[in-house]
Amino acid sequence: MARSDAILARLGKLHPKVIDLSLGRITRLLEKLGNPHLSLPPVIHLAGTNGKGSTQAYLRAIYEAAGLRVHCSTSPHLVRFHERITLAGEMISEDALCDLLEEVETVNNGESITFFEITQAAAFLAFARVPADVLILETGLGGRVDASNVIDKPATTVITPISLDHQGFLGDTIAKIAFEKAGIMKPGVISILAPQMLEAFNTLVTRANAINAPVFCDFEVSEEREDGFTMRIGTNHIDLPLPALPGRHQFVNAATAIATVRRAKIPGCDGRNVDILATGLKNARWPARLQKLTSGPLFDLLPDGCELILDGGHNIAAAGVISDWLSRQEGGDTVVMMGMLDNRDATAFLEPLADRITALAGVPIPGEHQAHLPVTLRDAAMSCGIKSAYACDDFKDAVSALLTTCPRPKRVLILGSLYLAGLILENHS
Repeated sequence: MARSDAILARLGKLHPKVIDLSLGRITRLLEKLGNPHLSLPPVIHLAGTNGKGSTQAYLRAIYEAAGLRVHCSTSPHLVRFHERITLAGEMISEDALCDLLEEVETVNNGESITFFEITQAAAFLAFARVPADVLILETGLGGRVDASNVIDKPATTVITPISLDHQGFLGDTIAKIAFEKAGIMKPGVISILAPQMLEAFNTLVTRANAINAPVFCDFEVSEEREDGFTMRIGTNHIDLPLPALPGRHQFVNAATAIATVRRAKIPGCDGRNVDILATGLKNARWPARLQKLTSGPLFDLLPDGCELILDGGHNIAAAGVISDWLSRQEGGDTVVMMGMLDNRDATAFLEPLADRITALAGVPIPGEHQAHLPVTLRDAAMSCGIKSAYACDDFKDAVSALLTTCPRPKRVLILGSLYLAGLILENHS
């Protein structure tokens, strides 16, 4: 066990609930730490249900293409906790992370605080101490009472598309969830709104008007091409290449990032240089988003020519995106290996995908006790019309079952959970 793993395990025991949304505990700890969140570079604060991570990846890549030093704060991680903290373009080192965590642990002095809150405080401490030109700060859950929402005057806020997710914490309607996301808006700070469902848009605009937060949403993807897309922003049109991340939805995420760069006014990059924008879109990296894997033990089990694709999407909106992507791929059978947490609706997730899937194997998520049983996933698949569905004990068993039904599939998709995606990425690339 790495030193950081032992520290993180201790921090996870400081509060009885894994999720307990509040600002009181982190505000108390930040004050004891000297309020590092008040000494940050310009902050771009992101909330949303889908596209949040991809939009952050484009923002980072664009700013780095302009020569800026970029901090990033994101969650959850896929393989290592260190992924959550990027300092001036580099993932935090083991030694630096351990020193930070031990420092905040000592200052906290055993008081009740959630894992996300205390680690977010550690991240703020790191971001305040290492020079950078911009911090791209992603909410953990929701926005209004998310531990990241202690920044009084960000350079801009960004809200990516909102859909149903985490209803147990954020509310059971789009309007309620949008209200929580809108909590990152600040008076006098422009908020960039990605395309939204009407219910979400109305809620966001109502909140913005109530606190006098300017809103910018006058941009769109005006043309899609095989080699790229055209974006309209105001009265201007910009021709751009294909983003590095696959799927039509990435045009919207990329356009949202560009609109943000144009409005955030971060010194050194005003978003007017199209070559810098294009370089950023082509250089963006964000794992487990329709990611093609080309090596690893599962890849080695597949027949020649079969693609292995990994996606961590786990809500209905994500399923729609994957379905759209499948509709634009070459013909051939698509089979699925799926693991999912038991607070997700497996049937609702599979319904948009069912017509495009030849066979499905439900798998457990190793080490995760709050996951659907493979038999539950099998039954969900069959209820959606996927006739060849299996409950499997492990990944290898799942590949064997899928290839028995479909010996030469065009692609194998691994879907349903970021936790599952992280386990796959540990041994695949």
